[in-house]
Amino acid sequence: MQRYLFKVGPIDLAGPLLPGIVDFFEEGAAAGKGVLELIGNDVAAFCDDLVKDTPTYADAVQESISGRPGTDER
Repeated sequence: MQRYLFKVGPIDLAGPLLPGIVDFFEEGAAAGKGVLELIGNDVAAFCDDLVKDTPTYADAVQESISGRPGTDER
């Protein structure tokens, strides 16, 4: 998850997302659940769902490449 979120993840990971992830895992651990029980076998899909409504580094790169208005044209 860390590699995925740091490479592709949200621009503002330290915002409400990170504390929410920590709370999610703490609650799962308190209930005696393992990580894969909480997120499933597809870690990337879980991470995609976490960041689906937030701007990501991948979005920023794509916008800069496409030359959309509001970005530097190269």
